[in-house]
Amino acid sequence: MSAAAQGGVPVVEIPFERFTLSCGATLLVHRREGAPVTAARLHVRGGPRFDPAGRTGVAYYAGAFADQGTSTRDSEAIAALLEPEGGGVSGDALGLTGAIIGPSWGLLLDVMGELMADAAYPADRIDLHLGRIKTRLAVEAEDPRAQGGIRFKRLVYGPDHFMGRSLHGDLESVERITAADLVAHREAHWCGQRMVLAVAGEVDPAAVFERADRAFGGVPAGTAYERMDPDLPPIEPRHDAFVRDRNQVHVQLGHLGVTRDDPDYAALAVMDHVLGTGPGFTNRITARLRDELGLAYSVHADIHASAGLLPGVFRAYIGTSPEHVRTAIEGFMTEMRRIQDEPVPAEELDVAKSYLVGSFALGYERVARRAGYLIASELHGFSADHLARLPREFAAVTSEDVQRAARAHLHPDACSIVTSGPEVDLG
Repeated sequence: MSAAAQGGVPVVEIPFERFTLSCGATLLVHRREGAPVTAARLHVRGGPRFDPAGRTGVAYYAGAFADQGTSTRDSEAIAALLEPEGGGVSGDALGLTGAIIGPSWGLLLDVMGELMADAAYPADRIDLHLGRIKTRLAVEAEDPRAQGGIRFKRLVYGPDHFMGRSLHGDLESVERITAADLVAHREAHWCGQRMVLAVAGEVDPAAVFERADRAFGGVPAGTAYERMDPDLPPIEPRHDAFVRDRNQVHVQLGHLGVTRDDPDYAALAVMDHVLGTGPGFTNRITARLRDELGLAYSVHADIHASAGLLPGVFRAYIGTSPEHVRTAIEGFMTEMRRIQDEPVPAEELDVAKSYLVGSFALGYERVARRAGYLIASELHGFSADHLARLPREFAAVTSEDVQRAARAHLHPDACSIVTSGPEVDLG
């Protein structure tokens, strides 16, 4: 990566080479001179969409427990290979992530390829881990903030869409999951034509291709992933509550958001910094609800951060005392309407844009972040100059752009609201 400045705007570049492995997977390799670590991210398209009915969490645990052994190595043998080289592999619903001391990158690819093709999920180890997960989920089931977040997603996306459910499942679904479910998920969905592998570090792209082609040679080609248009509920007011005897009420407020390719993305990122994500007390919601009214320490709101291939959410959050809930909700609504109705003053806009543009290049210092960007670039079809262009788009956002985007994408009168904690009357 190089980061220079043109007219005060940083220019970020992450050049990469693209290959196709014999198994059908896409390989993206970024060479960064001097990087002491090599990072790899392996994305499998589909993920939680393929959780079986009544077994939410299968995709997540297939990734999380992939390192528990294969047909030829147990988890201790895998750790003995990687740890002396400063390496490790972890997983989630969308695949595997790994990192290792730079020169040992070939070993990392070998292990990741073995896990993709042959993760065995030994029943005794999986039962042990799922038992620990159930203990954590039992605690989470009584945690107002966690349950508020889960219920908010359910209101926005609906109970039948995978994005309306917790990736980790709940006590009921995890009780049904077995090691055989994880093996079945890997065999059905972890295939070359659904894989994108990104590698970033001080590596030779051609050498990475040769090693990766061997390492993932045992992964079946399978079938390509077919995207489906989401069937999501309309944006309209919905309310839910999780009642427990606590001192604080957690309030989640918002609605369906935007996809990453929305033409207003840059304007919404700037709007977020004005409205609810800017540092310190520079954003309006923090300044008003936390500083002026003293309603809470933790408060924020944003729409652009969750934008993906599917629509994200606009979400505002505050934890406050029961007697202040209605004031907090009214405060969110007031600020949403104000940014729609009034142009953002030039000085306030400049502060938001300066922070957003100035911090942009810092987000790409680590090779793990670069590998993640390569995955996103492939999935979203970003142009070759995307990273160079994006900060310039932030810098070019005008007050009129912010106001127009706020009017188009914020819906203060159609918010879903979830309260969790003591029972409150929303009126």
